[in-house]
Amino acid sequence: MLPSENSSPRRTFKKLRNSFHLIKSQVGFHHCKWFLLIILIQVTFILFLAGTSPPTTPPQHHRHNHHFQISSKPHKHNKDQSRHNIHHQKQSKDHSQNVQDSKPKKEQQKQSKNQVQKQLAKAKESHNECESGRVYVYDLPTKFNKDLLNNCHDLDPWSSRCNAVSNGGLGPKATGLESIVQENLRSAWYWTDMYSAEVIYHERILNYKCRTLNPQNATAFYIPFYAGLAIGKILWFTTAKERDRPSEHMLQWVKDQPYWNKNNGSDHFLMLGRLTWAFRRKTDDDSDWGTSFLRMPLMKNVLRLSVEKNPWDDLEVSVPYPTAFHPQFETEIKQWQDLVRSRNRSSHFCFVGAVRKKIKNDFREVLMNYCKNETGSCKVVDCSVAHCYDGAPAILEAFLDSDFCLQPKGDGFTRRSMFDCMLAGSIPVYFWEGSFKTQYEWHLPLPSEDYSVYMDHNEVRNDTSIVRKVLDKFSKEDVKRMREILIDAMPKYLYARSNQGLGSSNDAFDIAIDEVLRRFKQQREQKQILENTRNTENSIE
Repeated sequence: MLPSENSSPRRTFKKLRNSFHLIKSQVGFHHCKWFLLIILIQVTFILFLAGTSPPTTPPQHHRHNHHFQISSKPHKHNKDQSRHNIHHQKQSKDHSQNVQDSKPKKEQQKQSKNQVQKQLAKAKESHNECESGRVYVYDLPTKFNKDLLNNCHDLDPWSSRCNAVSNGGLGPKATGLESIVQENLRSAWYWTDMYSAEVIYHERILNYKCRTLNPQNATAFYIPFYAGLAIGKILWFTTAKERDRPSEHMLQWVKDQPYWNKNNGSDHFLMLGRLTWAFRRKTDDDSDWGTSFLRMPLMKNVLRLSVEKNPWDDLEVSVPYPTAFHPQFETEIKQWQDLVRSRNRSSHFCFVGAVRKKIKNDFREVLMNYCKNETGSCKVVDCSVAHCYDGAPAILEAFLDSDFCLQPKGDGFTRRSMFDCMLAGSIPVYFWEGSFKTQYEWHLPLPSEDYSVYMDHNEVRNDTSIVRKVLDKFSKEDVKRMREILIDAMPKYLYARSNQGLGSSNDAFDIAIDEVLRRFKQQREQKQILENTRNTENSIE
């Protein structure tokens, strides 16, 4: 304890001397000398403290009081307390900190609790939004994607593809729609190429809500390889070996990545902008079409999204072709839906396409000739005469004016025209089961009979009048009901022009990636169950 102000070393010494004489009278001298020595040591220590200790200051003169406790046996707690007090003295110079320190303790605790609750809510919301996991995007060498866009003039042996891959794959702004599309919606229309989905998916996934930059946190790994663009310029006039080279080089790069080797690529996926058949060459004969990309050993576990899938391949999933309509907001979709719903349609059905004279018994020619003879019921857009670039005004107007649209198969079983047709509220009529069965199961409602019509192509060849006979059986109420299904499903087969999607409505991209993540999550859980079962069996044995 520190000496008080009214005490002095002299007075203390006198008291000690008197005490000494009292002791001396009771105890022998040879004992007193030890008492004297002890007392002198204590006096020296007290004098030292009196000369070095700071004078006490009345507490009301300072905002903060600092109490230093001195003990003959210092403890770690006392040292920590001193450090804390010194640190606190530095902080007191900050006025904002003083204000915070002056708040009642209960109020600070309440604010801290609210902050924690907000952080937990935010974390929960993020978790729920990405409950199936997150996707990691490989940073591929640019020769596999970006360089192809920079050299877009060389992507096709006959013409430039720069327009097709512009605007992140959406293509150039649409023109000539003044008489068809209301003014406030025209900004949502582009001349989008049917084979541009590789670029669209790459652009969107870089800003995807469930993307992760840490591969350790990934459920799925996306390979942004523009396989369709890479082979576009070498599908003709080249050897089979040359056609395979871009895919082989890409796979050589990916297989050296640690997360590829972890599961042998079974949690990896990519997007194919062309039909699957362009990547399934069976032989090494130079005359055989396409590449052997999907038959390469390193691709045996990789999931692929394609605008048309092989119905017998479980690792392939079909996604919608890009159309010309790319809304940015949900209100734009609603406005277009209202326009489609209220459109007055003058034709019972229509056919849009061109005859392929090099193909013997071309079914398109059968439909074309039939439609031209059914002038009162069928509207024809002959693309060998009309300018039928993707989403052209003549095509859009024909679909908007017709209750049904005839959809023969294209280069594969499916066509981009199928989605142009549905976008305009026209009901598709198929002639091959492969055009709708097992295709687009993630994006289109089931059963397909609720919003489409099927006629066997062989029966139509034998008697084209079947087309009108079948379609005449549908009442106005039937047509309205089928059209309404297509209108309601519209967001699911459109690609938004916003990198953030359409808000609360999932577009075709959102649905595809969500399903990929869900599939990989289930795959991982099943693998874990199998491992646990084996471990249990081994422990029993």
